[in-house]
Amino acid sequence: MAINSIIRVSVSEAARLFGVCQRTIRRALAEQEITYVVVQGRYKINFESLLRWSQTTTTVRNKRDKAGIGQFVDHWRIRNKLFSPNPKALLENDEESPKL
Repeated sequence: MAINSIIRVSVSEAARLFGVCQRTIRRALAEQEITYVVVQGRYKINFESLLRWSQTTTTVRNKRDKAGIGQFVDHWRIRNKLFSPNPKALLENDEESPKL
């Protein structure tokens, strides 16, 4: 997947990921707090704008961290530093990859 590819999710997926009800997502859509496109009559929400929105609202942020995707963040942290990516190796890979 390209670095600049856009991730889009449906209203139900967004609600499940962020631990809120679908009505909350639809309210944010109506208030134009989240960017979206309509594909075959269905909302496809830009994940980046959804994440930004979840960080600005305290209630949504708390729900995201308790019932949504935020509850798993501690499990994703790399505890063993031997297996974490070397910053120099990441820079070398970036220089070798073709720029689009």
